Amino acid sequence: MTRFLDVRLWPVGGPLRTDVNISQGDVNTYQGLNKQDLLNDIRGRDVLIGVHGFNVSRSDGVAALSNWEGLLQLGPSTRFAGVLWPGDSVWLHGLDYPEAPRIADEAGQLIGPFLDQNFGGAASISFASHSLGARVVLSTIASMKRSVKRLILMAGAIDDDCLTTEFQSIVPNVGEISVLASIKDDVLAMAFPLGNLTGGILTTGHPWLREALGRGGPSRAPDHFRPHFEIPSNWNYGHWNYLQVAPPPPLKIAVPQDVPVDGTACPSPLDGWQSAWSAAVTSTRFQ
Repeated sequence: MTRFLDVRLWPVGGPLRTDVNISQGDVNTYQGLNKQDLLNDIRGRDVLIGVHGFNVSRSDGVAALSNWEGLLQLGPSTRFAGVLWPGDSVWLHGLDYPEAPRIADEAGQLIGPFLDQNFGGAASISFASHSLGARVVLSTIASMKRSVKRLILMAGAIDDDCLTTEFQSIVPNVGEISVLASIKDDVLAMAFPLGNLTGGILTTGHPWLREALGRGGPSRAPDHFRPHFEIPSNWNYGHWNYLQVAPPPPLKIAVPQDVPVDGTACPSPLDGWQSAWSAAVTSTRFQ
């Protein structure tokens, strides 16, 4: 049963809570959880915290993260918890608009101190994020005193230089950083309209060009950055493939440690294999 750190006040849209609510379940059984029960469960364990992206209601966040937990291949010493935040409070027309990043930043500023105060008994803390959840996670780490073991940013809806500019201060506090990116992510192409609309005019490196971390990986990587997975373009891997609300098939996909090259065959012919693949890649990072 998936555990959640819920900072939503309303089921759809709305503002942040002023505290972190503990809950558990799936879309049919979602309910509150006594905090001490959660703390007892994570004591002495490696904790992986997953964060959904923008335009996700509470019920969709519960469904996507609980489905994804079922696809993770983690050892018995690891515990998973999801973060639910109001990324649907504003509609995404472009991530350079100030409102969505502000909500993500404030969610992280709420979660970080909570983890410092309550997760001291965990053996380690790691994060995996999807889309604008990258900003929630980076803001969380920036608000924490405790170090982070590993971080994986999937389809990061944030500037590709964020780890060497805005959030460079968190890098020494993270043991290993890696990225999953897809050039076929059309949502991120539209979310960064300057780069999308002027792709034939401005070249990479132009000071006005803003690319998303989740399309081509980092423009510059920190020293302890693990080579990112640029998903083969022939897989047509889209923005919503990483975490899926509909229950995926119960696939267990073995993922190579090296980056698949373009032309590599898709891991499975079955519908819904994509979220199983992102879960398998994440599992290789946290074993």
